[in-house]
Amino acid sequence: MSGVFPVVQLGQVIEHRKEFIQISDVESYKRCRVQLHAKGIVLRDIVSGSQIKTKKQQVCRAGDFLVAEIDAKVGGFGIVPDDLDGAIVSSHYFLFEVNDAVLDRRFLDYFVRTPGFRDQVSAQGSTNYAAIRPRDVLGYEIPLPPLDEQRRIVARIDELAVKIEEARRLKTILMQESESLRHAVMRQAFSSVCADRVASVSEVSTVVTKGTTPKTYGHAFVQSGVPFLRVEDVQDGFIDWKNAKYFLSDETNQFMSRSQTKSGDVLITIAGTIGRSAVVPADAPMLNMNQAVALVRPSAELSSSYLHHFVQSPQGQEQLRKATVTTAISNISLTTIRNVQIPIPSLESQQRVVQEVESLRGQIDGMTRLQRQVTVELDAMLPAVLDQSFRGEL
Repeated sequence: MSGVFPVVQLGQVIEHRKEFIQISDVESYKRCRVQLHAKGIVLRDIVSGSQIKTKKQQVCRAGDFLVAEIDAKVGGFGIVPDDLDGAIVSSHYFLFEVNDAVLDRRFLDYFVRTPGFRDQVSAQGSTNYAAIRPRDVLGYEIPLPPLDEQRRIVARIDELAVKIEEARRLKTILMQESESLRHAVMRQAFSSVCADRVASVSEVSTVVTKGTTPKTYGHAFVQSGVPFLRVEDVQDGFIDWKNAKYFLSDETNQFMSRSQTKSGDVLITIAGTIGRSAVVPADAPMLNMNQAVALVRPSAELSSSYLHHFVQSPQGQEQLRKATVTTAISNISLTTIRNVQIPIPSLESQQRVVQEVESLRGQIDGMTRLQRQVTVELDAMLPAVLDQSFRGEL
């Protein structure tokens, strides 16, 4: 296919349709939900009419173009699927009947997912008022090849979309296998340790503590100073102190002296996301943290890296998981960290385990990075296909 398609306003191929019904308290009704970012129309729920306060509702018909008055600018629109024929929506939605004689509904469905269409929606209306009106929708433009060509384009997009989805499925399987391999490597590494003894973390550490929230004690954050860490700043093997959003004054840091970090300390998350850990690097400044992060300072007989990797291993994670309590958020106590049982071989053996784990994890992490890159590329493929299609280049 080559050349440029004629462009028309949607008002030439769709018509605003208003069909209201009176809701009966003794009947049940399907209600639609418009997903944002042009992800289509799905079932919201099925409810009794007695639960619907506004008794005058609009009726959707399969193939209608449904637009959310408020959410249109964030992709709140799509084609009503067959299984939602007869579903209801409030007057805050607009329904448009498609003229099948000149416009294929699936052609329209794909077109409204393109950046070009989204840009038209975003450009409409006042910056202070996000709502879209029916006249705005009717004024949007769409390329309009002959109906047979529309169907050919839809068939070609379908074919490519299937291939993209299959690639996405295979990528997901590979990521799951990579994660399983990582767990197997970690489990084997610590299962094969010839330990002199098994000790609790408290027995092989000089400090096991956690931070606090300065505001609780009347201390305020400042614009710069000692970086104050939260759970999201402690990733697996990495402390994001350079992008910390909160800082402590010297006075507040001294008040929180028990949780001041030193190079080689191991930080472990104990609330929200449980069991992420990282070693404080030598180039990090003094850090401090809130009560969702535990600090462990290993003694001379325990390598910081060995402890960090053990916490990440299936054996370490299983101990933490068993002790996890879920209230508003998941959490474990500092006592749990102190009581974690860890095999203690010689420092030389610990170093060998660390080298083995880091070497294999490095390879697996490299695979994972490639898989994530593939994810980004796959996510970009369908929009690229759609863009080419409606520019007459597919």
